[in-house]
Amino acid sequence: MAGRGGDHATFKPRFDALREVAQLVYLDHRGNGRSFYGDKADWNLEQWADDIVGFCEALGIVKPVVLGYSFGGIVAQAYATRHVGHAGKLILYSTTPKVDRAETFAVFGRLGGARARAVAEKHLTNPDAQSRLDYTEICGPLYNWRGAKDPDAPERVRRNNAVSDHWFGPGGESTRFDFREGLGRVHCPTLVMAGEDDPITPISRSELIARCLPPHLVRFERFANAGHGVHIDDPEGAMAVLRDFIVNG
Repeated sequence: MAGRGGDHATFKPRFDALREVAQLVYLDHRGNGRSFYGDKADWNLEQWADDIVGFCEALGIVKPVVLGYSFGGIVAQAYATRHVGHAGKLILYSTTPKVDRAETFAVFGRLGGARARAVAEKHLTNPDAQSRLDYTEICGPLYNWRGAKDPDAPERVRRNNAVSDHWFGPGGESTRFDFREGLGRVHCPTLVMAGEDDPITPISRSELIARCLPPHLVRFERFANAGHGVHIDDPEGAMAVLRDFIVNG
């Protein structure tokens, strides 16, 4: 699961490496990517969390290994804390249990200077069409500036920008969710993984997730020289960790 308007296309073909240990099923959240857009009132964490359970029931999937990346990781936390016991294993990948915008803006400034910080502040607090263009141009390259680019991604990805605006805009859920307490109720093996140079969900956010989970169930993997999405900057390292967790926990 990814999201915030976009679809799952950027996972392909990189995640094909996991086919040898798992059946891959990609899910675009309600309103996102290739899924039914529906009513904007249903674009919220409770509904997206419930949709995972409904999706599994429709396909007959029992005890799934649920991987949530970035925004999808936020949805995965909503699911795991709302439907305790449903998942067989959980992977929380480059995500956060609670937004800390000050830290996010600081990392953008460290990686891209004052201009990047200002653009991030504008788009992540009061997005509009122009701020989205500026953010894509100035801040987008800072997400993964070491890994190989996917030149065909813009043509393949289907995106509903209204979800992003709904999420980040004034009164949106982006600043209201907080899973720190709820993560203590999770009782399935959980992998937390992130890159040390992630600007949008800084590494400290993943460290916080790991601290909030039951210690005997959590495995925390941090990657040097990687940004938002280790599978982009260090594909071999990311896939090795994911394969091992899926097989061995």
